[in-house]
Amino acid sequence: MPNIKSAKKRTLVIEKKTAQNKMIKSEVKTAVKKLLAAINSGDKAAATEMFPGVVSLIDGAVSKGVYKKNTAANKKSGLAKKLNAMA
Repeated sequence: MPNIKSAKKRTLVIEKKTAQNKMIKSEVKTAVKKLLAAINSGDKAAATEMFPGVVSLIDGAVSKGVYKKNTAANKKSGLAKKLNAMA
């Protein structure tokens, strides 16, 4: 436990940011799982409808610094490949 006042403040800020990042990551993971479930069930209409929303969530996570740019591109391209393979 820190003794210095500024260090105490930093730990509070870090805890808050960690919680926010976890929330964002969890939201992205849930959306990806739902999209993959739609793809695996063969429901192309639902999957194509969900895809832009999932991509938007991933891009939002990048803008907030939760994911790096290349990680997001990798996730999006993998999902797009799976979606396109349905056809």
